[in-house]
Amino acid sequence: MMLKKLSRIAIITLMAIAVGQSADAAIPAGYYSSLDGKSGQALKDAIHELALQHTTLSYGSLWIYFADTDHQPDDKSKVWDMYSDNTYYFRGGTSGVYGMHKEHSLPKSWWGGQDETQGYAGYTDINHLYPSNGEANMAKSNFPLGEVSRATFDNGVTKVGSPMTGQGGGCYAVFEPDDRYKGDFARTYFYMACAYQNYHWRYTYMLNNSDWKTLNEWSINLLCRWARNDAVSDKEVDRNDAVQRSQNNRNPFIDFPDLFEYIWGNRQGQVFYVSEAGDTTTYTGDPELISPTQGSVLDFGDVALGKSLDYTLYIKGRGLSNPLSLQIYRYDEEMFDIPVSSVSRVAANSAEGYPLKITYTPTTTGEHMSRLLISDGGMTGSVGVELRARCLPVPTLSRLEALPATGITSTSYVANWRKANEEVDYYIITRTVYNKNTGETRTETFTTDNGDVTSYAFDDRQQDESHTYSVQSYRLGYTSEPSNVITLDMSGITGVEADKPLQVLPADGGILIKCSEDMGQAVIYDMAGRIIRRINNLQNDMVIELPRGIYLLKTSSCRSDWKIAIR
Repeated sequence: MMLKKLSRIAIITLMAIAVGQSADAAIPAGYYSSLDGKSGQALKDAIHELALQHTTLSYGSLWIYFADTDHQPDDKSKVWDMYSDNTYYFRGGTSGVYGMHKEHSLPKSWWGGQDETQGYAGYTDINHLYPSNGEANMAKSNFPLGEVSRATFDNGVTKVGSPMTGQGGGCYAVFEPDDRYKGDFARTYFYMACAYQNYHWRYTYMLNNSDWKTLNEWSINLLCRWARNDAVSDKEVDRNDAVQRSQNNRNPFIDFPDLFEYIWGNRQGQVFYVSEAGDTTTYTGDPELISPTQGSVLDFGDVALGKSLDYTLYIKGRGLSNPLSLQIYRYDEEMFDIPVSSVSRVAANSAEGYPLKITYTPTTTGEHMSRLLISDGGMTGSVGVELRARCLPVPTLSRLEALPATGITSTSYVANWRKANEEVDYYIITRTVYNKNTGETRTETFTTDNGDVTSYAFDDRQQDESHTYSVQSYRLGYTSEPSNVITLDMSGITGVEADKPLQVLPADGGILIKCSEDMGQAVIYDMAGRIIRRINNLQNDMVIELPRGIYLLKTSSCRSDWKIAIR
């Protein structure tokens, strides 16, 4: 397989992210040596240690890397979207593609996304991040993988709907990719179940916190079947090579298509030998650097003035006989910093490699670049890594308006808000849950995938809980002030602080009105269109008695009418 020379449109100029110098794209010799001769849990732990040691990309720069990892083979300007058959084109830079999202194929809400207590690496690990049609991504939500029995969304590639019997892990809906991509997603989930097996999973539809296999039994059966029926494709192999260029690690379940069988499948308990699996390389050559590779580009993406951003670049070699010297030089070198100037050969030759933190702290707005030079170690020549970043002015973020929840059931609801007037990266929903029985209160935060959405679904509401939520916008490290607070108890919305929302709740012999301010004139009609009641000024906590029947409530200030059933 040939390694194609890659080019893409950057914000200012064309730049090469890939290493276009090598004639062959191959697994680095000795890369998988730590897996050799292991089985079961020890094999999975070894994959975890190997996969986790990678360069942590910035979320803002992912579109630059997507242009290398997810382009169509016949046209590098076109996006390869595994969620729809729509045609999209890369626009260059970090701004992405109109109509597309950066999709966490394993939903970030399952572990908390940017939760610093669990680590940021999974949030931006491009092994499970894909460009996705926005409509399909929103329909997919945070549902588990599965096979759909009755679809509520189907664009010909992505299906969402009720799960087949025995699937879903208790979730009412699943996401089913097209047959040609089912193996891709299965091998992605195998990777994530190993690389982040140390995470505490908040949602356990497919994963659990008690078994070393991490995957639940029903999901093991599903993913193994998908992996067997949809073999590794050229697309996956090419993408795996591109991921190595971007973050200096690989998905071993693509390089060794039967590897999953040793952990979850029909070879459990057997010893995995790398040579028998296809890697016959044993290193006996001169000292060299495995990662990073010559010509790599580390793009920090956009950073606001007054903020800094860290990258962890893993420096990994083989046969190094001397310490490695590190130097940042040329152009805007004063804005990039590293804490050490050398790395011992022992640390660099280790299976994990040496984690080098690179910090970008801009002092002026604009495009900035520099170079990291890695030399000696007994090597001939040196390895250069280009550092790129862009500093933008501090964003101005206005206060958002939270709107009443919709789709309220005994176990779920949808939080809503008005979209920000300015560009934002994503929204932060802060939820407080109070349990009336235990007296316990917990506060949680959730983030959306992008700044285009205006709702967030919760399906974990419990009996005897009251919930509140507020919303903030996030842009380049800055957050807006919190919005107004919406409150729900078991009977619905009890406190509303928004622009003239209205909730109608049941009451003895009639209905109870909940609103943030006086609603003005209201009229109640029966189903024959006759006026049953006129109210001069509808007010909060007003109780309106009505006989049994079906009615329609209209107000002069609320856009929606309310259909009322009195039983």
